[in-house]
Amino acid sequence: MIMSIEGKAKEAAGYVKEELNEHGKSPESQKKAQEGRDLRNEGRIEDGKPPKTSEPGTGQ
Repeated sequence: MIMSIEGKAKEAAGYVKEELNEHGKSPESQKKAQEGRDLRNEGRIEDGKPPKTSEPGTGQ
């Protein structure tokens, strides 16, 4: 399977955004964590991987 550089970059950037915001209790932090998860999943799908479906911050 060939992994796209763009897909890997999206997944990595989404991971970082999610990790930085997952423990915040404010609605803004939770929104940013979800945006990170969405970006991460977009990259995973581009690379032929299944999306992560658990809630941000659960470590699943």
